[in-house]
This record gives sequence, C-alpha cells and structure tokens, in this order.
Amino acid sequence: MSEKLTYAATGIDIDATDAVKRRMADSIDSGDPRVLNKLGAFAPLVQGTFPGLAEPLLVIKTDEPGSKQKLAIELDRLEDLSRDLVNHTVNDVIVMGAQPMYVTDCIVCGSLDQEIVGRLVQGMATACQEQACVLIGGETSVQPGVVVDGLFVLSATVIGVVDRDAAIDGSAIRPGDVLLGLASNGLHTNGYTLARTLMERDAELHAKDIDGETFLDVIMRPHTGYYPVLKDHFGESGLHGMAHITGGGLVDNLKRIMPPDTDAVIDLTQLSIPTVFAAIREAGSIDDDEMLRTFNLGIGLVCVCSPDYASVMSSRLSEAGVRTRFIGEIQSGSGMARTIDALTW
Repeated sequence: MSEKLTYAATGIDIDATDAVKRRMADSIDSGDPRVLNKLGAFAPLVQGTFPGLAEPLLVIKTDEPGSKQKLAIELDRLEDLSRDLVNHTVNDVIVMGAQPMYVTDCIVCGSLDQEIVGRLVQGMATACQEQACVLIGGETSVQPGVVVDGLFVLSATVIGVVDRDAAIDGSAIRPGDVLLGLASNGLHTNGYTLARTLMERDAELHAKDIDGETFLDVIMRPHTGYYPVLKDHFGESGLHGMAHITGGGLVDNLKRIMPPDTDAVIDLTQLSIPTVFAAIREAGSIDDDEMLRTFNLGIGLVCVCSPDYASVMSSRLSEAGVRTRFIGEIQSGSGMARTIDALTW
C-alpha cells in the first residue's frame, strides 16, 4: 500500500497560507470606510460612490515589474520591488488624469516563505500610502513545479477614478503644444533582461562607478511614482495629455496618446541622458535606435501642454523637486511620434 499523501507534502500547506493571511491583515486593513468587508472574503466589496464626481469613470490597470524581479530577489531588495510594482502601475493610471484608489496584488511562488510574502505585502501597502491609494486584497498562490522554489512572480491591479469631463486621453492635444519631460531616476522597470545579460557577460559591470554609486545600485533604484507631484495639475485646461515612458521608449509611448491628425516630434538633442544609460550602451555596443526603443533615457513621463501652461508646470514641478526638460513639440501629422537630430552622449 502506498504511503498516505497530504496536500502539505506536495508543497501546499494550507495552515501556513492561513498564517500568512493573518500576518497580512494589518497591511491590508485600509481604514477606508468605502471598503465594506475584511481580509478573508472572496473579494473586496467597495462602495461605488465618489462624492464630487458628476460622472465617474473607473481606470483599471494590471501590470508587473518584469525581470527586475529576479535581481530584486537575488539582492534581497523586496521592499523596493514592491514600490516598483505599485509606482509603475499607478503611473499608468494617473496619465489618464485619474486618482489612484485601490490596489490588489498577486504573488505566485514555488514555495511559501512567510517572511518574504509578508515583506512584499507590507512594501506594497507602504508604497500605496505614498501614492495616496490603499491595498485592499489580493492572492498568494503556491505553485510548486510551475515556479522554481525560491522565486516568485509579482503583479498588481490598480483601480483609479476620474470624472468624465476631467479625463486626460490625449484628445485635446493640438499642433503647437510642447512636450515637457519629467526626469526618471534610472531604468525604472524596463530593459532589465538586457541589463542582466550584460552583467552576466561582464562580471565587473555591476561594480562600475556611476556618478559615485555602483551600476547595480543605480539600476535597482525603485521606479519613480509621479502622482504626488502631478495631482494638483489634473483638471488644468493647459494639460492636454500624458505618457508614461515604459517599454518602447519615448516614441512608442507618445504615439499611444496622439490624435490622428498630430505627430509628437522629439528633439533628441534636448535629452540629458543619465550616465547609467551610456554605460549600458558602451558595455553592449548598442545602437542608438535600440537604446531609444528599450530605455527611457532619463525621461520617465511626458506631459503634453499648451506653451503657456508648460512653463507654469515646469516651474511648479521644479519647486517640488522634479527636474523637467522641454523635449519637443506637437505638429500636424498622422497620429505618430518621431525624432529629429541625434542623441548626445
């Protein structure tokens, strides 16, 4: 007779999972009176009323921090990884003019490590507070044989809200508008498969000096969250569009918000490219076109504004500690984005 088998023996320990849920309780207790049930329910119940909004629209985005996860696990930078996830996904919501409201997460792992899961959830809860939203629930799924033991895959969904009349979808963009670029702090969450490959090929790259920090420390900076410095600009008539610069770089992401009769024209000579990108370019002998398509090159988000409001916005953002650059303009066109001149390294 074969030995009795239990679920725990196969790698799924329900008691341990329940213990993790209890540990999460404080992190997920939002204190928001519109969240009507508590941890352990099948799904969060949220009251769907938004005082002050005449016709509220929900803005919903699911994302993940890409292969940066692998480096974060190896380097034990779990709280930073949580911030990467929340900030990246919140940025995708706020470029629609929305206020981020609620976040749910999903952690898929090969084996359940209560400390790791607890740190990830607490990190996400903290990042949510920084971006003025709340973590209200999620899923932790143990899948031995699907995910390698010791690794995990992290994702999150952010729900935001915006009044229909205040939504920023790019439809107001017109010829003569200017492109105001907000500085990134590094790679954010894109281009890590390439960066990891370079470090595997060159064992000394991770320690290379980048303006007084190591290459590794610079590329592991958490993704910048822009909501705290942008929220006061939402609803201003001079702000016509916003693009979060992620995979695909400046060209592909600006193209996503162009009306069909306009083009975004990016002046590459106006970019101030951080040293870390020059180090990547040199280490991999990477063409400029490939750099533009893979990395943000120092611009994490672009606001498309009327010329008058762009100056006001730039000044106010500078006062808030955000570096900005005028990197181009809107011209008549066919709904595309294109570059002029060449990158300066």
